[in-house]
This record gives sequence, C-alpha cells and structure tokens, in this order.
Amino acid sequence: MAIVAKAGATYTPCPSGTHATRCVDVVDLGIVETNYGGKPKKQHKITIVWQTPEKRDDGKYFLVNKRYTLSLHEKAALRKDLEAWRGRPFTNEELEGWDVEAVIGVPAMLSVIHNAQDGNVYANVNAIMRLPKGMEPPPADPSYVRVQDRPKDTGTGDQPPVDESWTPSDEDVPF
Repeated sequence: MAIVAKAGATYTPCPSGTHATRCVDVVDLGIVETNYGGKPKKQHKITIVWQTPEKRDDGKYFLVNKRYTLSLHEKAALRKDLEAWRGRPFTNEELEGWDVEAVIGVPAMLSVIHNAQDGNVYANVNAIMRLPKGMEPPPADPSYVRVQDRPKDTGTGDQPPVDESWTPSDEDVPF
C-alpha cells in the first residue's frame, strides 16, 4: 500500500480561548530521543488528547493535545497539569504509580493559545483545570477511536466499534 504525501494540506487549529473539553485519548509514544541542554536524552513520552464541543468546517470536532514526559516528579509538567486538573495534589501512594489512562473520558477546562512557527499556526494547551461545578461537560464524540484501537495497516479504513455507554459525572471522576 502506498503512503502518499501532498503539499499544501490545510490545517485549521482549534480556536484560541477557554474551552470545556473531554479527554478522549492518552497515546503512549514510547521512548523518544529529545535534546536537553544540547545533549541527547531518551525519555518515555505520552500525548493527552482532548476533544472540544466546537466543530471544524468538515463537521468533525476540534482536537487539542499536549505531549508530556511520563513522570510524576515534582517538577514534571505532567504532574503539575494533572494536579491542576484534579484540583488536588497526588498522595504519596499515588506517586508510587498512577494509571494516566484514568483521565480518559474526564472533562477539563483548557486554555488554548495560538503559536506561529514556520508560517503555520498551532493550537497549544496553555492551562488545564477542572470544569467548574454545575457546568455541563461536553459530550464525547462516539466516532473517535483511540490511537491504540485503530486498525494497523489493514488498508480498509474500518474502525472497531466505540463504547458510547459510559459518560462520567463530577461524582464519577476516577481521580
């Protein structure tokens, strides 16, 4: 099967501003080589993906994501963002090992800013917090399929069915 690249693909970033969102995926990127202080460094990376209730021109929901080093160290961005989202710090027991996939399906309030780079505009998550009490969380897009559940090189484009039955409330938040 051919892998075709095209020039001039259009990309519309998620609008900047504050958005009520729902986490739809945590993607394990594995060990990634990065450059820190001019030296190569290998780190385990993940990406957390949120869906906004706003739709693009093609009718699909906007998705925004943020990449993290998989660490709950006190200086780690992942820990800071999760604690802001949870509205409380991690306990010592949780710091021994916490399943990041617990955030899938959980609503969040995101601040999205636009950054320009190489002539393109990108939507970046600037801040994360809990949805205010009483605010209705956005519905999940039932057509979204997690990256890990997408078919691998089948060439058919078929996607496995999505479980639409579970919608968490503030009382159900798993963290």
